[in-house]
Amino acid sequence: MIINYLSVRLVRNLLACALSFSFALSGPALHAARTVETETFSLKPQSVPPAGEQGTIPGADAGQKGQPGIAPRISYDISLLPQAVQKTRAALIAAARSGNLAALNSVISANGQPPVVAFDEIDDPVGHLRELSGDEEGQEILAILLEMLEAGYARVDAETEAEIYVWPYFAYVPLDTLTPEQRVELFTLVTAGDYEGMKAFGAYNFFRVGISPDGVWQFFLTAD
Repeated sequence: MIINYLSVRLVRNLLACALSFSFALSGPALHAARTVETETFSLKPQSVPPAGEQGTIPGADAGQKGQPGIAPRISYDISLLPQAVQKTRAALIAAARSGNLAALNSVISANGQPPVVAFDEIDDPVGHLRELSGDEEGQEILAILLEMLEAGYARVDAETEAEIYVWPYFAYVPLDTLTPEQRVELFTLVTAGDYEGMKAFGAYNFFRVGISPDGVWQFFLTAD
């Protein structure tokens, strides 16, 4: 998934390969107050350790390229992130807290390339995110970005060329395995009604953010 040396199309293919689901354009209604439009994004939920732990699960579904049986590693510990990832995450959080959607342009400029925000070619990622937001200023989308980055994260495809850090980790957790504590955490991101809809859908299908180990902001997408 590392877009520094892969094309956006290849990144999309890698993301699609990570999930056996084919998402349609009709998912559950998310936060009742939100009118956020969605773009298709595919990731495969996999068995993971309990929230806050890291490691592998014997017999877990193969799916980590070249490392069968290794599940995404879940953590809340920001200090475990590569320095470049920490820096980009902090820059995105600062931009989100500023309340100014245009502040994301400085992150994109430092990124060296635009993040993937849609599966169509987008000339203006920030403008596209403004269109997705339920308000004219794009502050709702900033709030969503902030929520994602403050959740626990998954280290996916560890020690491979496709390695990436994804927030929130729920994109990789079967929803029917969530503990009560994890459901409370999920409900800080979505409503209970959204959760029921996601269970019927078969996976977490709200926004998620990806940053590669070199600190490149790779994507900010939803599954629908």
